[in-house]
Amino acid sequence: MPIYEYRCQSCNRRVSILLRSFAAAETARPQCPRCGSQQLTRLVSRVAVLQSEEAHLDNLSDPSSLAGLDENDPKSVARWMRKMSSEMGEDLGDEFDEVVDRLEAGENPEDIEQSLPDLGQDLPAL
Repeated sequence: MPIYEYRCQSCNRRVSILLRSFAAAETARPQCPRCGSQQLTRLVSRVAVLQSEEAHLDNLSDPSSLAGLDENDPKSVARWMRKMSSEMGEDLGDEFDEVVDRLEAGENPEDIEQSLPDLGQDLPAL
């Protein structure tokens, strides 16, 4: 069942409309659920591509993912760490957030490591 996105010309809202089949999409006269207008312009929808975990990890290991990373700039390292954390889709915990926050503030990584002697102790052994 396809979901189509439209822009209502009357209320200027973006709306998503579920249609029962692709054939129904050809003949349907959709209405804006907000104002009831049939003056809708169909939009190009975003596409989601599902990947296996292996393919996702391969993409992350691509050297181009390091573009813009300056290992001598704590803020650059923090941006990269946040990006990788977001890509992994997992909560890495309060300790990770604290380290990244401090890097974003421009603090030296060695100083952070010294102030957190148990850094990484809760990580599982590989």
